[in-house]
Amino acid sequence: MTQQYKNMDFLNKLSGILTKKISPARTISQISKLFKTYLKIEKAEFILFDNNNVIIKDFITDWDYLNDETQTAGINSTYSNLTLSQGVKFYFNETEFDNDFEEKELYRIEELTSETNNIIFPLALNGEVIGFLKAETNNINFDKSFFLILNVAAKLISGAFINYILNEQMEVSLNFYKAMKDIAKIIESQYELSYIIPIIGEMIDRFMSSHLIYIFIKKDDKYELVWPNLCKDTRVYKLLEKISAKTEYLISENGRTGVFPLSGEEGILGAIAASSNVDKLNQKDIDYLIQLTRQSGLTIHRANVYAEVLKYATLDALTGLNNRRQFEMRLKQEVSNSKRHDIPLCCIMLDVDYFKKVNDTYGHAAGDCVLKEVSEIIKNEIREYDIACRYGGEEFFIILPRTKLREASTVGQRLRKVMEESKMDIRPAKVKGTPYINITISIGVCAYDKTMSAEEFILKADKALYEAKETGRNRVIVV
Repeated sequence: MTQQYKNMDFLNKLSGILTKKISPARTISQISKLFKTYLKIEKAEFILFDNNNVIIKDFITDWDYLNDETQTAGINSTYSNLTLSQGVKFYFNETEFDNDFEEKELYRIEELTSETNNIIFPLALNGEVIGFLKAETNNINFDKSFFLILNVAAKLISGAFINYILNEQMEVSLNFYKAMKDIAKIIESQYELSYIIPIIGEMIDRFMSSHLIYIFIKKDDKYELVWPNLCKDTRVYKLLEKISAKTEYLISENGRTGVFPLSGEEGILGAIAASSNVDKLNQKDIDYLIQLTRQSGLTIHRANVYAEVLKYATLDALTGLNNRRQFEMRLKQEVSNSKRHDIPLCCIMLDVDYFKKVNDTYGHAAGDCVLKEVSEIIKNEIREYDIACRYGGEEFFIILPRTKLREASTVGQRLRKVMEESKMDIRPAKVKGTPYINITISIGVCAYDKTMSAEEFILKADKALYEAKETGRNRVIVV
């Protein structure tokens, strides 16, 4: 095989790799093998300059070279020199050469050649240097075609890398607008902060994957962590102390932690914090978080207003069952009636097993579908005068007037069996490839004792439900 044919074959295979729809890691792996086979390059690194973070990093691993000051100085110097030359220079063992390599310069290459040779070629597009190829080879026989073919390869790779970066940025933008839309839609079906805030946290956490996200709610001039359960980052708490009515956002001195106030018509409601031990918050991150926090603040404010209105309503917005407030009123009425007329009264408390897993696997929209389906089954399986309510989250409570414990147990078993055999329709959530899922429920059943208060009656049912969950789930415990 002639050298010219080998060069053409190399470029043909390189073009084939760069046009495949594969991950950056696989792309680099295949390019490295090609370099080794055709050019005897033992090691190849692809270093890019990240304009967002103003750092130089490896294309595959995002390794931040700024963590090593010695390396940083040399790499930044190399990058600056390549930028000044507008990508028309390359380096062989730290000596500068023109990309349009002349045959007469081979003698200089021979003088510089050692057992291990380092070559740096710019990665540039339209004169703009975006990084460089750092190659290491044990080859000691160089000709003009070697450097020319490496120059052409660097240009082809530059174009492909730009496409990777642009596609990644487009995906980030799409994910951002999806997160904004999803946060705005939460209020359509939920109004309890204990339910809303974890959803908002998870959405922002998925979008800002390089930073840990924390959500605080302001109570009595103090910021209380409400999601997740723990924050040990002292930088976050120091920034929270500095928030004022005019604060748009605050960033720590090292640039890796930021707090963004949640605002409503009544003032500051809380704050969202983002923190990392490695990555700095670049301006795009900050802009995204400002907008996500603004949307979250509006959603939380609307939830507060909506919750205030719903205090005087009777039905749960998502399931159509009695809400918690209405349930408490009806339970007191039935307890009073049972005492006064000496008639039996029982209740059922049930909980969807592993409901968090449903949300984590299929999304909260699918979780809402499940709750609606469970509610419909409850309505169909109880009597007209029984009282069903959504107690909170995935918990439901059913008051069974004029019912003895044995009858209540039968109702519980029937509910458990129907739930287990039913396919929950999650098609409205548009989960790809999963139109239906199966779930089970755990149930606690108990009878009212005249010595009890309404609160003690609830507690007794709750203990029975807890036992059902602790002893294996998908079962009925009667106490």
